[in-house]
Amino acid sequence: MSLEFRGMALPLDEAGMAEVRTHLRVGTAEVWAVLTFETRGCGFLPDRRPLILFERHKFSQETGGRFDSTHPDLSNPLPGGYGAGGVAQHDRLQRAIVLDRRAALRSASWGIGQFMGFNAEIAGYANVEEMVNAMAKSENEQLLGMAKEICYHRLEQKLSRHDWAAFAYGYNGPAYAKNQYDSRLAADFQKYLLGPLPDLLVRAVQIYLTYLGYFLGPVDGLLGRFTRSALHDFQTEHGFPVPDEIDEIVLANLKKEVEKLSD
Repeated sequence: MSLEFRGMALPLDEAGMAEVRTHLRVGTAEVWAVLTFETRGCGFLPDRRPLILFERHKFSQETGGRFDSTHPDLSNPLPGGYGAGGVAQHDRLQRAIVLDRRAALRSASWGIGQFMGFNAEIAGYANVEEMVNAMAKSENEQLLGMAKEICYHRLEQKLSRHDWAAFAYGYNGPAYAKNQYDSRLAADFQKYLLGPLPDLLVRAVQIYLTYLGYFLGPVDGLLGRFTRSALHDFQTEHGFPVPDEIDEIVLANLKKEVEKLSD
């Protein structure tokens, strides 16, 4: 199994969220509303590769349809046929890379905001390779790429005005209504506006525990019994005192163990 694109895989932090809020001129609830629809979890797989979705119809477009007859599961003018998620999407991507690397990378959506590779240049990247390297570094980079795309299409004002239908049309295309993108955005915004926002410190702990094999999710930034149990197991096995609350010391210990995985 190829582990190409495995990078530092750093979790989203307050600095990354603040930078995106500044770009979009919105609050945190608006950002999480968009992210909940796009990813519903973490921007990385447990093996620390970015979460992706390979789009066969985009690959067909990027390659002029020259692989449609020989590799219809990878290149097809019709959308769909995604297959299993997670690792399986990277397997599909690797098969497409053998056919045309640049087109393959441009035909996948990447990370927490599911940022399309063919949008690399409009977000300020020199090319799709540079974009993918950024996506592998951190969720901060992934989210910033999404924000730059939103700003390029001048959708930030629609987002800040909570014009969900206009934002959904511009960001997700004319099929947004079929997927109820606008109503789901509105509902998620209200949920985050009135209820608790994901705690980024808790969320980072959940992500590192996932990388280390202690936590099976969901990554939601909420300190529940499964997160506490996974953290207890990690702290006990590594000889650390079990804390009453999560703090920066706990996060630093986890990050250090994750870094050892790459040594």
